[in-house]
Amino acid sequence: MSGFLRYVPFVLKMIARHRVRSILTVLGVAVAMFLFGVVQAMQQGVRRATALTAQDNTLVVYRENRYCPFASQLPQFYQQRIARIDGVKDVVPVRIVVSNCRASLDVVTFRGVPESEFGRAFLPRMQIIEGSLDAWRKRSDAALLGETLARRRGVQVGSRFTAAGVSVYVAGVLRSEDAQDRNVAYTHLSFLQETSARGGTGGVVTQFNVTVQDPQRLEAVAAAIDAELATERDPTKTWPEKTFVARAAADLVALVDFAGWLAFGALAAVLALVGNAIVLAVQDRVRDHAVLQTLGYRGGLVARLVLWEGSLLGLAGGVLGAVGALMLVRFGRFSFSSEGVNIELVGETTATLLGIGIAIALGAVASLVPAWQASRREIAASFRTA
Repeated sequence: MSGFLRYVPFVLKMIARHRVRSILTVLGVAVAMFLFGVVQAMQQGVRRATALTAQDNTLVVYRENRYCPFASQLPQFYQQRIARIDGVKDVVPVRIVVSNCRASLDVVTFRGVPESEFGRAFLPRMQIIEGSLDAWRKRSDAALLGETLARRRGVQVGSRFTAAGVSVYVAGVLRSEDAQDRNVAYTHLSFLQETSARGGTGGVVTQFNVTVQDPQRLEAVAAAIDAELATERDPTKTWPEKTFVARAAADLVALVDFAGWLAFGALAAVLALVGNAIVLAVQDRVRDHAVLQTLGYRGGLVARLVLWEGSLLGLAGGVLGAVGALMLVRFGRFSFSSEGVNIELVGETTATLLGIGIAIALGAVASLVPAWQASRREIAASFRTA
């Protein structure tokens, strides 16, 4: 490491001799690593939203063969029947209205829940950062907005908010670790049942959120719920919550999987960009390398100087692109929505460090052939090169 640090100023001077080419190379690497970082954030968001864990104990009961909140309509009296099933701890009826059922970056989702059950089933995982729960309870048309939705739409406490044919009074803003909470507006169930432009009237809900007593029995309890209601006019299909999110957002998951190939393309672009820059640099410095060898620099050291040059170009571009992607994801709080569920891009420091490390490694790999050529060239032949 000390040997490397001793030659860093010399390597930087070699890079600075062709500023335009070096800057363009760094920017090209930055763009590629920015794309790689954003794709990583998308993939991490999908994993976090859809990967089941041993602690997951929530089921979603939906209308069978329905794939959008507009179409799923269940009688609210199912709540009592589901609550009597062995293994069920709690049941919450939920009415959902969305501004767009298709995959989109800007979907407004309203969730109507009973006032008596909101504090027990939802509030423990949230924090009201603006407004108050009392203000929400006092008005039938009040809503508590997730902070991401409030920020995206520029809504403040005390103002009116209208979307998807529903107009509400903003009583508070919520903060939560769950992406599903950050991107929705919670209203009173009765209000949303009666005012929904496309929904039915009171007594009809979109789904039931069921908490089971033992997470190991998720599948068994789901099967028991569907069997209990199989002969009703509105039969049900029950999934673990994260499986439900994965099913509802299947198009988004496929899109993210395809974007993964773009990430590989970005890495190939980094390899080609740095490799091209180093090849041109080595061709320009044939006589310089000959002088270095004349002064006692061995071929191995000349090769290492070329490798370090490629690595530093990769480092500069990697830091610029990966950190830029991290800042965009964290401050932008972007999310994909489909059928009333949300998948939020997740920016992690570990992914940023991984991207920087990959950029450095690719810079070094791209420099291998030019470094080998520079170390093997004879001194006399180098001086004869025009």
